[in-house]
Amino acid sequence: MELVSIGVIRSPYLNRGDAPRQGRLENTVSEIHIFDPYKAGVGEPGSCSHIFVLYWLDRARRDLLTATPPGTGRERPVFSTRSPNRPNPIGIGIATVKEVRNGVITVAGLDALDGTPVLDIKPYSPAIDCIPDATNEFDSELHIKKSNLTG
Repeated sequence: MELVSIGVIRSPYLNRGDAPRQGRLENTVSEIHIFDPYKAGVGEPGSCSHIFVLYWLDRARRDLLTATPPGTGRERPVFSTRSPNRPNPIGIGIATVKEVRNGVITVAGLDALDGTPVLDIKPYSPAIDCIPDATNEFDSELHIKKSNLTG
């Protein structure tokens, strides 16, 4: 398996404690700088309002198989959490596209640290990706409401 970084995230978050628990709970602006060989893959501005960003959590631990999500007070298996500490520290975020210019995608809603390598970008499709009746028993425990995630 071989992964190639297609770009880098520039954000105001310099250390792990700076980033919010979930990027979509904040409206902080970041930039995704696409490397020259991949700029042709960016497309035209305005083609979609939201994107999935997959990134490599390069400062995460890779030796942990349990995590205690903030606000829960109980340890859980890592694959049932969104902890950055995991065997393959791949992060995923849904970001609001603000602007696309010269291989730089300005977005809001990411929780990635400054300098985080970008693995891939995919368009968010409301028709495919939105599952209105999806459930997760821990959302109420984490006090996450759908109304907090609009925008």
